[in-house]
Amino acid sequence: MNQAESPCCCILCHDYGDSAERHPMELATIRHIQQDGWSVKMIPEDDKGPGWAYTVGLWHTFRLPELAMFGLDVEVSKACLNDLGTKAANGVGLEAEQVRDDVIESYKVHLKSIDYRWYKAFFGRAIAFYRKPPLPFLQVVWPDRQGRLHWDDECDEQFHHRQPQLWKRPEDHPVGVWTQDL
Repeated sequence: MNQAESPCCCILCHDYGDSAERHPMELATIRHIQQDGWSVKMIPEDDKGPGWAYTVGLWHTFRLPELAMFGLDVEVSKACLNDLGTKAANGVGLEAEQVRDDVIESYKVHLKSIDYRWYKAFFGRAIAFYRKPPLPFLQVVWPDRQGRLHWDDECDEQFHHRQPQLWKRPEDHPVGVWTQDL
């Protein structure tokens, strides 16, 4: 059975017997998913490192990969993820290795599959909602001001600090702010 055929095991589709104990944040996530099809979770920048944002609900509602974006202001990331979610809900697909020029004006972003071994470190609310992944996650990788990405030879080394390379296995990721809590 592939992911598109697998049944959803989220807290909306399956009764886990704990609905009376739901955290207010979980209830807000459920409300957003029921109203809009997905919710965006934001983790703001702090003294440990850059912030990030990710969706919860695209898989439940549309059987589309969840999305994550790192290193930009979380409100900007939220707007980008909501824009991608709206376009996807209207039929514009979301796929790994897809290049999109409709997310950040004058720049292309790349969608990369996130290795599942990163999920616990970055996507706790999604895990709480879905309970029994696997579910696909794509990282929305944005370029530097010159349009260069991680894998470009000329990419500024400081750029690697702003967003992780979650398409790599954790043990293959360069040591830094994104691997400090692993």
